[in-house]
Amino acid sequence: MDSPLRPEPRSPTAFLLAGLIVTLVAVVADGWYITRQMEGLRALQTDLADRDRRDSLQLLRIQNALNTVALAMRDMLDDQQYPLTAWTAQFDRVRRDLDDALAREAELAVASRTPEQREYLSTSVAQFWDAVDRMFTDAREGREDEARAAIRVSLQARQAALSTTVARLLVANNESQDQTARQMQEIYTNVQRQAFVFVGATLAVILLTSVYVIRSNRRLFGDLAVLSERRHELARKLIETREATLREVSRELHDEFGQVLTAMGAMLSRAGKHVPDGSPLRAELREVTEVAQTALDRVRGLSQSLHPSILEDAGLDDTLDWFVPNAGRQLGIRVTYERPEPTGIADPAAAIHVYRVLQEALTNVAKHSGAAEAWVRLRASDGRLRLDVEDHGCGLEGTTDSRGLGIVTMRERAELMGGTIAFLRPPDGGTLVRLEVPTHP
Repeated sequence: MDSPLRPEPRSPTAFLLAGLIVTLVAVVADGWYITRQMEGLRALQTDLADRDRRDSLQLLRIQNALNTVALAMRDMLDDQQYPLTAWTAQFDRVRRDLDDALAREAELAVASRTPEQREYLSTSVAQFWDAVDRMFTDAREGREDEARAAIRVSLQARQAALSTTVARLLVANNESQDQTARQMQEIYTNVQRQAFVFVGATLAVILLTSVYVIRSNRRLFGDLAVLSERRHELARKLIETREATLREVSRELHDEFGQVLTAMGAMLSRAGKHVPDGSPLRAELREVTEVAQTALDRVRGLSQSLHPSILEDAGLDDTLDWFVPNAGRQLGIRVTYERPEPTGIADPAAAIHVYRVLQEALTNVAKHSGAAEAWVRLRASDGRLRLDVEDHGCGLEGTTDSRGLGIVTMRERAELMGGTIAFLRPPDGGTLVRLEVPTHP
């Protein structure tokens, strides 16, 4: 049978051209997008500058509150005719203002400030007010001297440290604003220039690369088509050579060894007739005759297994009717066979391919699936034959030969007939080998 040519692999030239157009559009869109993003970045810079300015205003407010506290503490130490508790209302008012300023400043703190720096200011202020509360507690309980000592030793030092911290934050804020403004301006300029250079270079590279890829692709797929056809032809010749070899070996076994064993059996039978009844030699001759007959049966079975001569004499339908039950007994599995109508395949070359695929599939069931039963179904309709060999074993993934020579040969045979073969997993698990081929070449 002349094997149909496999379709030439579809060249992706059209897809590459479409991809080139899409890439060019994407690059142009990317340039437009970068420009829009830089405009948004400039707007973001303005927002950040405004945020930094408001953060600095809150820091100035905190600094003013701390200065007010410093003046109050100085008056508390200088003017001793009034009790320290008389300053409670002023400290509460400053405390509320300072807490509000700290809360607003925390919301506006610049991103460059570390969490430790943010936590340090709020923690230091909280510790300062705790010390103030202890000072007023001592004053209310009549320990004026201890309270004043706390002001001199602890509170004034804490206030000075807080003022220094706030002043440093103000300086850092101003420096950060100036540095950020300079860096952002440099970034804008560099990014814009590099973006345009990149877009231009990318367009040139994409254009050159795409032209090269398209030309190389056309040449490569042409070579692949030739190689694929050569490989297909080689596979066809190898399979034909293998079948010819098996046919010759089968014929030699059937004709030569079969005839020799048949002649031996006949000679032993004749010799047995010349031996007196009851002689031990007669029993031994009968035993040797049985051994020769067993060997003859095995040789005939092996000959049919290598190349079923019934396939050439009776056709595929009768061959399968004979083969499937015998294969089940030989392989040690139960085989349920369904063939409601003739296969419709009369070509000997196609028939041997279908037979070999079925033979390999049943052998795989027995050797690898671990299943004790298999189902063979044949359906012929609309000029196509479908062969299903199903088992409920471990499946192809559970075998070590799932990519062996047998499956590769099954695929090649299907392609030689212009059909397809699939290895599926049925709902109940296992493996379903499905061969679909045209009934006429």
